[in-house]
Amino acid sequence: MVARSDSNTASVIDYSRLRVLVVDDFENFRLSMRQMLRSMGVGHIDACSDGPAAVQACTYEAFDVVLCDYNLGAGKNGQHVLEELRHRKLLRRTSLFIMVTAETSREMVMGAREYQPDGYLTKPINQAALNQRLGALLQQRAALKPINREIDLENYPKAISLCTRLLPEQPRYRTWILKTLSDLYYQVGDYSHARRIYEDVLQSRDIAWAQLGLGRILIAEQRYPEAIDTLQSLLEKQPDLIEAYDQLAQALKLGGKPGAAQKVLARAAELSPNAILRQKQLARLAAQNQDPENASSAWRRTVELGAHSIHDHPDHYLGLARSLSDLAEDDDSDSGRSHATEAIKTLKLITKRFPDAEDAQATGRWLEARVHWGQNRQAEADAIISEVVGTEVSGSVDCELELARTLFTLDRKQEAKTRLYALSRRYEGDAQVQAEIDALLDEPVSFRKRLKARRLTRQGIRAFESGQLRKAAEAFREALELVPDHIALNLNLIQVHLKAMDSTPDAARVTECRRCLERVADLPENHPQQRRFQALKSKVESLP
Repeated sequence: MVARSDSNTASVIDYSRLRVLVVDDFENFRLSMRQMLRSMGVGHIDACSDGPAAVQACTYEAFDVVLCDYNLGAGKNGQHVLEELRHRKLLRRTSLFIMVTAETSREMVMGAREYQPDGYLTKPINQAALNQRLGALLQQRAALKPINREIDLENYPKAISLCTRLLPEQPRYRTWILKTLSDLYYQVGDYSHARRIYEDVLQSRDIAWAQLGLGRILIAEQRYPEAIDTLQSLLEKQPDLIEAYDQLAQALKLGGKPGAAQKVLARAAELSPNAILRQKQLARLAAQNQDPENASSAWRRTVELGAHSIHDHPDHYLGLARSLSDLAEDDDSDSGRSHATEAIKTLKLITKRFPDAEDAQATGRWLEARVHWGQNRQAEADAIISEVVGTEVSGSVDCELELARTLFTLDRKQEAKTRLYALSRRYEGDAQVQAEIDALLDEPVSFRKRLKARRLTRQGIRAFESGQLRKAAEAFREALELVPDHIALNLNLIQVHLKAMDSTPDAARVTECRRCLERVADLPENHPQQRRFQALKSKVESLP
């Protein structure tokens, strides 16, 4: 290493063994940094002018320090470089990444902080500032190197042991060691020890990192109401603490409040708009919440941020196109046509940006057919779907599900069911795939019809629970016009009729009950509604 560490005294930095990479698009700045680093005695200095070159350099050489400008001109910026180095594990914990910038905008600082650079240097930089900042960071890194080295090796038990040993020996770095130790306990699943550290710290002082860590532990222990209270209390005191928004959104989602979780994530994305993974999470949550307007906004931002990011992925383009397809469906206004045009342009980008992603390209074709159909362009939709007529199921699960959705939309229900049944046999033991197939069979593909069916179902359940059986039957019957084979809805309608006939049998009700049973007669034996189906069937068959 480049420094010797004593227990309670400052380390002696051996700059001659230090390997430093300077990344900046201005040659004069690179030359200036070289001169300052040489005057400090740094033995090895490399430099490059853009993000891809920086990542390439770190791929083949382990640097002790990376001094990277935030603004690197066109292409990757400093945040993208740090994001890729962390994601590809090209930057060891024993190394330092220092963000250099003349820009101090809130957006830049919040975005760069997401990936936790080890320090910042603000331009213009002079020799004294560089000496002081770099020296302090190297002193700390040298003192804590044994712990970081074991974490780099993913030897967490050894790292925990070293934290415990160094805690009394390095009082100057007590906070860092406590934070690292609690995080290591979390990593190995020892939540009780991690919680004890956070609670001990909070007993003496109201510290944000300890309260944030406690919230994370409460989530891991599935104590969602307590986690929500803890994190909301933290945000009242620290409204710019982005990590707390992420944790709170997770607690709300897992606690069964996806709408509130979406609002929290949206606030975090507003505060720090350049974090691609949060935008992606927000887009998924909005889509799950049947909110295509906000889902499309978040997916659009995710696609934009992916242009120079290691996290760019075809699923982002498919997600954006799906949301736009929902918005464009049966909407022939200027807005509907605009959404459809954007959806098709987005899908064509998949081929351009991901030429080897054949499965995603096929999925995009089925989505494109659905967009055409929603804009009353049946010929274009049929032309695309004709490519797969008579072919066997062969794509990925996502690709086949997308195709089935499109076939349902095009009113080719039997072809859709045939492919879904084939997919079900192919993934017989996969519960998640079976659930996705069941959901597709149960609900209409059309976004607007799906919302209407869900609204009617909720109305029917409320009416049934309040004893308004006639209203309940009307709501379930209207919903079944949209999804005649929906299992739960058919069983709900039977249950309403049986309740109404407690005292007086009614021939018309019995006939409708038998019609409902026929619709779901081929219910698989392992379906979650099977026991309910058998119980109701037995009661209906006993009626005169």
